Amino acid sequence: MAEHREFFSRRLHSLLGVIPIGVFLVQHLVVNHFAVYGEESFNKAAGFMAGLPFVIVLEIFVIYLPILFHAVLGVYIVFVAKNNTRKYGYFRNWMFYLQRFTGIITLVFIAWHVWETRIQIGLGNEELNYSLMEGILTNPIMFWFYLIGVLSTVFHFANGLWSFMVSWGITQSPKSQKIATNATVLVFLVVSYIGVRTLIQFAYGV
Repeated sequence: MAEHREFFSRRLHSLLGVIPIGVFLVQHLVVNHFAVYGEESFNKAAGFMAGLPFVIVLEIFVIYLPILFHAVLGVYIVFVAKNNTRKYGYFRNWMFYLQRFTGIITLVFIAWHVWETRIQIGLGNEELNYSLMEGILTNPIMFWFYLIGVLSTVFHFANGLWSFMVSWGITQSPKSQKIATNATVLVFLVVSYIGVRTLIQFAYGV
């Protein structure tokens, strides 16, 4: 019975990493990317998302609770996983190790980002606008913190997408898994560009 529960939990963990968390990640970065087109464009895009009906309910049940479950189980997996990169230096073994390493970085980054933005906005200390992120990212230390955080988060999503396709039986043959590897590398590059380009815009205005 315990094995069945763990199997189900890990399947759910994998699914939530893609839907809704992964979908939200891409959507969040795309909305933020409106900053590249100017302050007004970002404020309009962010304001539209904040003005969605039942936005608090959506945030709790579509974002925060799935992330919480994914994070808690993810930390457990990190501590019970047996990394063998020194003995078996294969590509997928390194991806296995990096998935867990970036998971910890991503957890710290998301917790800080939520505290610095969503919670401060909820407390009435900040407003959801271009100036909020500009003020954060013009600090060189915070810029590099966010850069590492965004790249880690996107890697964790893209590599997790590969694992999701394998664990859910979508890619079973070596050929299909190689195609999935190439596709997820492309996802990492494209989504990383969107995220990093946005950070540069907020930090340097270019």
